[in-house]
Order: sequence, then C-alpha cells, then structure tokens
Amino acid sequence: MLTQPLADAILAAEKIVRDAPHLRTEQDVAEGLDYLAGTIRASLSAAWGRDKEFPYFVRSATPYTKVGLDNPDTLYFSARIREDAEYVVTGRRGETADLSFQILNGNYTPADVPDSLNAFDDRDIEIAPDGTFELTFGPARGDAGPNHFVLGPQAAMLLVREVWSDWTARPGTIAIHRVDGLGRAPEPVDEELIQRRFEAAGKSLVGQLKTFLQFPEWFYLKLPVNTMTEPRLTPGGLATQYSSVGHYDLAEDEALIVTVPVSDAPYQGFQLGSLWYVSLDFVHHQTSLTAHQARHDPDGTMRFVITERDPGLANWLETLGHSRGYLQIRWQRTSREFTPDDGPRVEKVRFDDLPDRLPYYEQAQVTPDEWRERIAARQRAVADRMLG
Repeated sequence: MLTQPLADAILAAEKIVRDAPHLRTEQDVAEGLDYLAGTIRASLSAAWGRDKEFPYFVRSATPYTKVGLDNPDTLYFSARIREDAEYVVTGRRGETADLSFQILNGNYTPADVPDSLNAFDDRDIEIAPDGTFELTFGPARGDAGPNHFVLGPQAAMLLVREVWSDWTARPGTIAIHRVDGLGRAPEPVDEELIQRRFEAAGKSLVGQLKTFLQFPEWFYLKLPVNTMTEPRLTPGGLATQYSSVGHYDLAEDEALIVTVPVSDAPYQGFQLGSLWYVSLDFVHHQTSLTAHQARHDPDGTMRFVITERDPGLANWLETLGHSRGYLQIRWQRTSREFTPDDGPRVEKVRFDDLPDRLPYYEQAQVTPDEWRERIAARQRAVADRMLG
C-alpha cells in the first residue's frame, strides 16, 4: 500500500509516546496522544510543502500542531529552499514587536541542532513608508542591494517569526516565490511522488517525536530543579534573542515566585511548557504572559506566581495539573548584551505564604470578573490571528 510507510510510522510514533520516560498519569498519556495527533498533521503539511522549486510558507506551529516549546506569542512560517536558487520574499510589516528571519542548513534531529547560517530582524532591511518590503535570498552577486541575503552552504530552510507583545497588534503579511518558478507550473503529481511524500511524512513524524523528547535533556533537565538560568543567547536561535530556562517540580501546596526586571527589549515573554516540550493551553488558560500583558510592580519588576491552585493574582501562571514542567523567558529584538541582573530570581514557597512573600501583594490581586476578562481577551486575540 502506498500509505504503508506513514501507517508504520504512526504505530512507531504511538509506541514512542506510550514509552516516554516522564509518564506518570493518565493525563500524561492523553496529552501525549493529542501531541501525536498534532505532529501527524504537521508532518503531512511539511511533506506536502517540501517543494523547493515552488515553495510557500507553511505555518509550523499552531494551537493544534505544537512543537519544540512553541512560543504562544509567535507565528512561525517556514519554507524549503536550496542554496543554488534565488527566492523573493515579499510582505508588509505589521504592528508586532518583532519580525525576524533565519536561514537553517537542515532539520532538528535527535542528535543535533541545525546550524543557523544567518539570522536577522527587520532592522536590517529596507522597508517602504507603507510598510511593504521585498527581500531576495540566493547566491552572492555583485549587483545585490541591501535587501539581498546570501544563502550559505547547504541552506535548506527559511524560517520567519512574527512576535507579539500586545496580542491585539495588527499582523503583517509574508509570501515567497522562487525567481525561475514564476510563469511555470510543477509537473502533475503521480503515485511515485505521493509515495515519496508519505515516506517523508513518516520519517518526519518519528524523527520529530524523538528529537523533542531528547531536546530538554540537552538544555533543561540537567539544571537544578526550581531554578532558572541567567539570560543567554538562545543556542542555534536568533542573533538578538536571549533566553532563560529551567524546569519546575511543585507539590499542590507549593508555588514558585519568579521575579524578573521589566526589560527595555521590545519583546519579553514568559511561558510554561509540559514535559512533552510543548506549550500548555494558552488559549483558554493563562499559561504565558508578555511584558505587555503582565502586571508590573512599583519597583520595576514583574512577579510571576506558578502554582496549581488559584491565588487570585494577576500574574498567576496556571500549571493545569502539571506538577512538573518547563520554564522559559525570552527577550527579543535586543540591542545590548544582557547580564545576570536582567534575569530572573526564583523562590519556592508554600502556597499559604504568598501574601507574606509578595511585597506588593494587594496590588497584585484580581477579582474573579477581572480574571474572566483576562481569559476572554486571550480567546478573542487567538481567534483573531493565531488559529489555523
């Protein structure tokens, strides 16, 4: 059967999920199977979007296709490319906090992270007064203008990130085409091509699950629990992105207080992740906050409270039944070097001691009606620009 490679891969992928080392509860298994379903969708989408002659941008993470501790504040667009061809990227800059571009030389694998051949944000390109831009990516050429970027050896993917601080900001647009593809059409599909795509989807499915179960071992789980690192340039990531990471393990009567200065970076966001290394439900629950969304204390810091029980606080990040999980702070579009003073301080406390441990406890509180409106605002914003 032509679809057999994918069918075999789905069975292998389910075994990977059911054998995952972190499983403790039925909820862990159910979430893993839901993650598997999203990964199947993403693998099929990627396999049918691999054409390097007639590329288009594929949404590589959505609320239904999560991967790699996806950032709730980011829309990810990826397109397959080849180093010896030339591509044109057109778009309109929206009102978001950051728009960045990255050229990668391969895929994430269980053994390696792809090299970033180039990474920059829209401060490095010329944008017209009406917000439109046109970029070219390809081999070096003498007549190249400021908006031409050279594809390095083995360039394989162009990744574009559009990042929100204010979730109500107007998004931009983005499109790509290969220069020598205009006016032509791809060959009609045949069974051989479809079989290759099913094979590619199956390979991607198993590889992705293995990779992102291994990824936290490299960057998170070797750290002391209930701590976070100093800000550091994100490994393999954007040239102007710093991150602080960690993992938590909390009893029901415990909470983490994470205190971090309000940054001068245009984007600063904090999120929780499950042990499947994906975001928690950020649509119907407050499992992430940007500096725009969070309540600021008078001393210039934000104090986030991570706990299962509702503390009645504006900056509560819900763990949704996950007694263990990942912590991630990102700063993007930075224009200076970040130091330990920019980073978080983490304190584990008893839940009942929160009023005594938070210096601005009274100002941090929200009413049930205020909390419902915060959730409603998230739902409206996601429905407006993120689902797909």
